[in-house]
Amino acid sequence: MPTPPDPSVLYPDVAACGSLATALRAEADGCLGAVPVTSPDFAPLRHAAVASTLPHREPLAINAWSHERRWSIRGEEPFQSLALIDGRTDDLAEVARAARAWHDGAPLDAIRQAAPFVHLTGRFEVPDNDPARLTESEWQGKRQEAAELEYAWRETYHELVEAAHAEPALRVLYPFTSHWALRFSTTTRPILTVVGPCLSANSDGTYGVGRGFISQDLGRFATAQEAVAVAVRRLPSGLGPTTLGG
Repeated sequence: MPTPPDPSVLYPDVAACGSLATALRAEADGCLGAVPVTSPDFAPLRHAAVASTLPHREPLAINAWSHERRWSIRGEEPFQSLALIDGRTDDLAEVARAARAWHDGAPLDAIRQAAPFVHLTGRFEVPDNDPARLTESEWQGKRQEAAELEYAWRETYHELVEAAHAEPALRVLYPFTSHWALRFSTTTRPILTVVGPCLSANSDGTYGVGRGFISQDLGRFATAQEAVAVAVRRLPSGLGPTTLGG
């Protein structure tokens, strides 16, 4: 990959302001008001953060791209450090509007209305860190992610996630992926407790079940439902409700 240009070449307007934080304020035409916006000393032209009034939101991270004039955002919840919103745009004024809505505690869908480039990950906010709701949120995120994939194997993978979610014994477990293989935990992030087999969607349209994420030693199946049924039979008995990890 070619060496990226100096940030001042791609972002001369930001360089003139001295930092991305200052440029955001200038571009926002006053909409950020007294909202705290900061840039780090180590890369002030590349990064900025906007704090939220809500304790269950991390500061919105804003990053400038290295090879192209564009900005990305990521808004996380603090307990698991998972994204609730993300997005990319070449319009810094849009970034400022998203930052203001994030800071003010606007609902996630209202942030997208304020700045249409914002992408909702499917996860929803769980202020009290209830493990059952965190599990439900992560399933919703996994289902949306599967539906939005642009890979050739999207349909097969989507079928796998939907089939697993439809099975009550798996739906109460916390879902996560490793190399696009679907796995399960009895605890939420940040510390997972892996349980049961691993499910994978193959490029030929079949589905694998294995004891490890790179194996399909428990079989390959023509349908997602068959693979899920094998996974359920391999679950340990006596699993209780999902608990907080960490």
